[in-house]
Amino acid sequence: MHLPPFRLDNWLSAHDFADPPIAWNLASSTGPRWTVGALCALGEEPLDLSTTVMSYAPPQGSPALRTAVADFHGVDAGQVLISTGASEALSALFCLLARPGAHVLMPDPGYPAYAAMAGAWGMEARLYRLDRADGFAQRADAIRAMVDDDTAAVIVNTPHNPTGSVMPRAEIAALAADLEHTQAPLLVDEVYHPLYFDPPQASAAGIANTIVMSDMSKALSLPGLRIGWMVVDDPVLRERLVDARSYFTISGSPLTEALATQALRHRGAIIDRLEGVARANIATLDQLIAGSDDRLRWVRPQGGTTCYPWIADGRDSRALCERLAARGVLLAPGDCFGQPDHMRLGFTQQEDGFAQACAIIAEEVARL
Repeated sequence: MHLPPFRLDNWLSAHDFADPPIAWNLASSTGPRWTVGALCALGEEPLDLSTTVMSYAPPQGSPALRTAVADFHGVDAGQVLISTGASEALSALFCLLARPGAHVLMPDPGYPAYAAMAGAWGMEARLYRLDRADGFAQRADAIRAMVDDDTAAVIVNTPHNPTGSVMPRAEIAALAADLEHTQAPLLVDEVYHPLYFDPPQASAAGIANTIVMSDMSKALSLPGLRIGWMVVDDPVLRERLVDARSYFTISGSPLTEALATQALRHRGAIIDRLEGVARANIATLDQLIAGSDDRLRWVRPQGGTTCYPWIADGRDSRALCERLAARGVLLAPGDCFGQPDHMRLGFTQQEDGFAQACAIIAEEVARL
């Protein structure tokens, strides 16, 4: 097995955990930060963790957490399986789907772990291109045209990382229906649901032949919990995934599962805060792009926590990102996604000082 260098995480780790730390982290794809105390205080009665028994949790997750996830997606709790972040869910699924000669269809650009995990389990990563001239749309007909007998799974990510495009639920359903005769499931990565800037959209959970994957890290703003999940309507596959988790990590922690349950039960407060930060900061980004004298261009995101601007003259963005990091502003260079002229810019973790960070970006862009 060979895993390629994780360029995105290497860049983030080298800067976000530096001493002194970066002042304005606009590379992160998470929401505004929460403390354990603030999370426990949500609701009328504070969460008391003092009686939590530090034993194993059930491999499929505690009943309370699965019920809270099910309520979030509008499905039955029996369809929910908890994992150690969405990463374990992805790895477990690929482990079970792998077969000789198989490939997984996935978006380009896209989250780098998709291709790495497919390769780790011996499957080819086949990319369907998202065109910025088309708003980085994920289109069912274009994806369907690439499916063949060796397709083990198809991935769509909506809202999309890093571009912020949104695939309409009706189009997701049409693609899932078309895939049914191939026996290839549609994996819908919904870690940025339900943050939408156009009309809100229901989760893809409940669509036939669809596996929904999500976590606490992105729209729910709690990456430190390392809690993810899948919604799977196939009972046979669910049993196999529970076995896989039992081999991989045995179970989650009762402590983090209790905190995740608390967060999901009071998700309105978490998502309201996220939306407030997102809408204020995206308005600042509108001004940044408009004032760049056409040096920067973008497709304004339809949802999620990130956008994907590019340098108009096509030059590599890494030098710009390095200059910005030296001034305390962290963006993710586009070569982390295989597109060097782009940058990923996260606009929801930085609750304070976002306008100041954008002013520094404007100064450096003016030097291009």
